[in-house]
Amino acid sequence: MSRQRSAGSLRREIGLVSALVLVVANMVGSGVFTTSGFILEQLGSGPALLLCWLVGGLFALAGALCYGELGAMLPRAGGEYAYLQRAFGAAPAFVSGWISLIVGFSAPIAAAAIAFARYLLGGSHPDWLRLMIGERQLLSLSAVTLLACVTVLVFSAVHMHSLRLGQRLQNGLTLFKVLFILVFIGAGLLWGRGDLAHLQLESGSGGGGGGFAVALIFVSFAYSGWNAAAYLGSEIRQPGRNLPLALVAGTLLVMAFYLLLNLVYLYALPPAALQGTLEVGTAAATALFGPRAGELFGLAIALGLLSVLSAMIMAGPRVYFAMARDGLFFQRFGRVHATRNTPAAAILFQAVVAIGMILCAAYDSLLIYIGFTLSITAMLTVLGLMWLRHRCPGLERPYRTFAYPFTPLFFIGGNLWIVFYTVISRPLVGLCGLATLALGLLLYGLMRGSLTRQRAALADGSLVAGAED
Repeated sequence: MSRQRSAGSLRREIGLVSALVLVVANMVGSGVFTTSGFILEQLGSGPALLLCWLVGGLFALAGALCYGELGAMLPRAGGEYAYLQRAFGAAPAFVSGWISLIVGFSAPIAAAAIAFARYLLGGSHPDWLRLMIGERQLLSLSAVTLLACVTVLVFSAVHMHSLRLGQRLQNGLTLFKVLFILVFIGAGLLWGRGDLAHLQLESGSGGGGGGFAVALIFVSFAYSGWNAAAYLGSEIRQPGRNLPLALVAGTLLVMAFYLLLNLVYLYALPPAALQGTLEVGTAAATALFGPRAGELFGLAIALGLLSVLSAMIMAGPRVYFAMARDGLFFQRFGRVHATRNTPAAAILFQAVVAIGMILCAAYDSLLIYIGFTLSITAMLTVLGLMWLRHRCPGLERPYRTFAYPFTPLFFIGGNLWIVFYTVISRPLVGLCGLATLALGLLLYGLMRGSLTRQRAALADGSLVAGAED
């Protein structure tokens, strides 16, 4: 028995359907129900809104096609971390794992949990306790934050219990979310009180190239999660076939959902009425079916948010698990539970970070730059695909990216466009994103000595006994 196997390993228990469900669950979160109003502020017309969602979907699809090749070639846990390590080495891989911990998973988990609590509880809920330094809030405790923390703990416990239980819960919640979206789309277009005249292009509307790029920032946030199945590469059965299929099919399905949902929004209300509206889904449901339907729609969104919360809790720890297994993170997080066969320590660690963000309300500042920061790591990962094609042409590739090299170049170019206009229009966002990358490099430099000793211990087997505790 090898040392790696002795230490415990993740099992290939995820089939194609569950992997596809994970992609859909990660992508369809609060973004599509909240961002269209802000996009319309930039673009001003219904057709431009639909075009923006289509272009953003094509960028996500191009990324899914590229990640499909990487995932089939390197079917390991960790997603970008595993791919960047193979292409460029330990430092970029460590930084991508750091970004996954803070920006990719913990912050969205905190935001989704708070959004769920707000939708479920409704109304205004004053803080029981608030600590402030000047104008900055350091800690907030209320019914909303308490419910959000409990929700994170409950779902983390479920995914710590077993992969099978986590899959069942994930599949059930995602099925509800998909059925809810289909019912809303069908009922809205067939029986809702709307008007197709809202789709007409008004003269003088549109925000130009810059406005379109800024609008794509919101769209890229809503589409984030298209790479979810890549994080569980070591647990997907027949990864050479199932992983690319899950990524591409899941992204195409969500593209269709997003375009149809935005069509319903525009059918329900004119663009001017939607501009700047946060809860566009609730506003559209109220216009189509009345106030009572708007309330029910808000409750359905709350339940749907549990699906994306569960999916992120499931996917994120696989990154920290993979980093620890490679000696690039604390070895405790590379252990598999002796009887549950889940990365329990990594799941619990992520839950603690997310709860800290909920209590400190850090998610408000993080959400603004999630799309920007993740775009940079995704671009670097796709560059890694091109570098591996050049450097290691002999590697086995069960799946090859469709329309290579156009597809990766299209993805990189589109994301560079988004990043450039983010820096121009939101300089503080760009600064925060770059600071996050720099902090990751600094942490890698500080930890490199201890991590090198840890890798040496892993190599001579001295950590195996501890991993079996």
